[in-house]
Amino acid sequence: MAPTTLALIRRGAAQHGPRTAIVFGGQSLTFGEVDALSARLAHALQAAGAGPGERVALLLNNGLHSIPLDFACVKAALNRVPLNARLSLAEHQRMLLDTGCRMLVFGPDLAERAQALRQALPELACHGLGASLDGGIDLLAAAQSRPATDPPVQVAEDDVILTLFTSGTTGTLKAARHTQASYAAICRNVLLNLLPATPDDAMLHAASLIHASGVFVLPFWLRGGKTVILPGFEPASFLAAIERERVTAINLVPTMLQMLVSLPAMATCKADALRYVIYGASPMPRPVIERAMAIWGQHRFWQYYGQTEVPLCLAVLRPEDHHGERLGACGQVALDVELRLLDEAGNDVPPGQPGEIAVRAPSSVAGYHDAPELTAQTFLPDGWVRTRDIGVFDADGFLHLKDRTSDMIVSGGYNVYPGEVENALLTHPAVRECAVIGLPDEKWVEAVTAVIVLHAGQAASDALAAELVEHLAARLASYKKPRHVLFATELPKTAVGKLNRRGLRDRYRDGGAA
Repeated sequence: MAPTTLALIRRGAAQHGPRTAIVFGGQSLTFGEVDALSARLAHALQAAGAGPGERVALLLNNGLHSIPLDFACVKAALNRVPLNARLSLAEHQRMLLDTGCRMLVFGPDLAERAQALRQALPELACHGLGASLDGGIDLLAAAQSRPATDPPVQVAEDDVILTLFTSGTTGTLKAARHTQASYAAICRNVLLNLLPATPDDAMLHAASLIHASGVFVLPFWLRGGKTVILPGFEPASFLAAIERERVTAINLVPTMLQMLVSLPAMATCKADALRYVIYGASPMPRPVIERAMAIWGQHRFWQYYGQTEVPLCLAVLRPEDHHGERLGACGQVALDVELRLLDEAGNDVPPGQPGEIAVRAPSSVAGYHDAPELTAQTFLPDGWVRTRDIGVFDADGFLHLKDRTSDMIVSGGYNVYPGEVENALLTHPAVRECAVIGLPDEKWVEAVTAVIVLHAGQAASDALAAELVEHLAARLASYKKPRHVLFATELPKTAVGKLNRRGLRDRYRDGGAA
């Protein structure tokens, strides 16, 4: 029988009560205080009308009460539905309607958005966490008179405790469903494959806790480590927090690391306690990781490859493998994961050939909410999950990610993987950021098109465009070179900071590459 998330939360509280569990700004909570507050909040949620199994939407930015509220939902046997605060009112409204949420819990800084959602959805009960609206309550205030012991609930391994909208850019809204057992399995996956976590560890969180950053909370909670939370990512403040809190672990997406290496303060940051610089979520440009290792040392860097549907680590690139051609790999298969490469018919591809990555692991979600067709396409009856990513194994068993199937460009009958072209473009000193997309072309069907953001002081010109194409000539096959080079002041990103490739294609498709 697999452990439940509720059991792990209770175990961490029992083992580490007086230790500091959470730090946010000048405030902190011990394990015992988080345990008691989460129990009180669980009772308050139940009193407000949230019954077992009900989906409750959470609209909060990172804060002191983010984790107690998450734990409270688990203790009340609720199915929480986090809403990314950066999304639009229309997106939030659609998410609430799609998941059938009748209750929303919001943070004080998002009261205006909560009010707008209540106006759009009059049946939605809106309760604040340190705030209130007319007709709603302040759950923090209500919790003070509630018991500090967990409410009596019965939970099962397959109870859904988290419905998480993915950050995919396929145009289809997808909400992955995590169970008591699958979320507990993520904890084991992290501890087995990335870092053991000890009472001496402190992890710094600046990315939103509702996504990949948040899955590190439970492993640290279980082992007695400290969770240090920032309201958001600002490079200078992030570096200052590493020094101040003696941080031992951080988790970054490539955009964040790119911003850090641009700061001279990274080289002078007192990061002697830092042992784990973990990165993932999207491919890391080689010039960025090479510069980061030159500053902080190769021995600190860990890369993971994962999916919202099967968190967190499907493959891991350990520090000792951060060199040479292996920097282009996403690592070796995680210990508790099975991984296959499939052709279009669902058969295993021959060794050394690319194929769609399919995985099977205990951390796999229980399909998508209210999307049976999409669930059937992604989650196979025998437990395998199709990722829509194309990968290939090298002779040493390292997985190399070629790209997502939806992003692959077919130009003149040849397959072009954008990540390969982007990495080559980023070796040019004028290029700060870039994205490669396919745009409609009468002759080639799709024309390889590079959208370039230049470093400060660089000027866009036809001559520079030609220079960039020539720069690739010695690095890539001719069919991979961009037929069009466009310049932009910024690239569109998703709500969690990933490149929004679909949005970029939409931006330029109507007008072609003109």
